[in-house]
Amino acid sequence: METSPEASTMAQGLRIVRLVTEREKAGRQMLGVSQLAAELQLDQSRVSRLTQELCDIGLLEREERGPFRAGPRFFGLAASLNNGWFREAGAELEKLVSSLGLRARVSVRAGFRVLLVRASSNDMAAEGFAYPGMITPVWCTGAGRALLWDLKRKELDALLQDVSFIGVGGPQAAHSISETWDLMARDRPQGYVAAAEEFEHGIHELAVPVRDAQGRITAALSVLGLEGQLRGNADRVAGALAESAARLSGVSRAAG
Repeated sequence: METSPEASTMAQGLRIVRLVTEREKAGRQMLGVSQLAAELQLDQSRVSRLTQELCDIGLLEREERGPFRAGPRFFGLAASLNNGWFREAGAELEKLVSSLGLRARVSVRAGFRVLLVRASSNDMAAEGFAYPGMITPVWCTGAGRALLWDLKRKELDALLQDVSFIGVGGPQAAHSISETWDLMARDRPQGYVAAAEEFEHGIHELAVPVRDAQGRITAALSVLGLEGQLRGNADRVAGALAESAARLSGVSRAAG
């Protein structure tokens, strides 16, 4: 399968994060842009742009023009993935596959992006493109809007004020903050996010938030399939999602 430019970019970004964090963990000398480019055999200008984006979302940080180190968002993400709910998520995803026949995912938010942290076995099949570490936009995915579920309008405005909506997502993707807010307002009364062709052509996604012991959203649980798989079946699917999310939230509360 041909790799998309976005997938290639994110894979390179994750290679940078991995190299930086592994060197920091081993107590080795930290690297700047030129050293990272040489180590990874990437163009220096590309590494400069990627490291800036990684700093912007908190996965890396640096002082002035010094070497890079792991950022606060990296440690927050690492801590969340060590919680009980994450260890149980794999089993919950496979339960959803077994009962619904759909692809299932667990995702977390990194700024205005969604980071896929676990995917069901049928979502990572050879012909698929999902993989842990994949990054997608927060405003035009079901998982993304589930992660935004508790935001007020001013918070959404602040989060998305600098993003470019042009040319991103599928045919039904939001193209402004107002359109994103309208979709969220539409979905809240039914208790789950329904995203129809917002990121991929022909793909429908249902999603719900997963909460921690304090009731804060820590992740999103979602399923994806074709329209025919969900037509007339959305409420049942959403109910199964909500039950899985409640179990994961219960694990989180017990761990807390």
